[in-house]
Amino acid sequence: MDIVLLVVAIIFILAGIVGSVLPVVPGPPLSFIGLLVFHFSSCASFSTTFLVLLGIIAAGITVLDYFIPVWGTKKFGGTKSGRNGALIGVVAGIFVFPPLGIILGPFIGAFIGELIHDSDDFNKALKSGLGSFIGFILGTGLKLMFGFFIGYKIISALYYA
Repeated sequence: MDIVLLVVAIIFILAGIVGSVLPVVPGPPLSFIGLLVFHFSSCASFSTTFLVLLGIIAAGITVLDYFIPVWGTKKFGGTKSGRNGALIGVVAGIFVFPPLGIILGPFIGAFIGELIHDSDDFNKALKSGLGSFIGFILGTGLKLMFGFFIGYKIISALYYA
């Protein structure tokens, strides 16, 4: 039974890591489910506090992933129109040309939002779009770090078991 749980856990963790890059797949929750499955094997035992904390972190990262591009837009001088455009671009990108749409959606949304706000300032619109893209990259990096951390915890638990 432990081997089945281990295989299922590894599948979930790998799906979580892939989901950290492919926006359609919810990476952090899948990695966390893999950790939970592994916890129920006899190979490892994690504290309830640790599991609850990682569950909260997984949920937080998942929610933050939608807002980090908006933050990047703001940091690069985007107006409220650019931030709203980036948020609309994230959501629209899920449905339009996935997975490429979710990567380019925040950039295009912020860019269009800024052009709607001030059609004469092309450079500001481009800078705002770049900020949202950088925010997307930061969010992806955060999800990857979480997925690899979960993978590390499982490998280290197996090593010391």
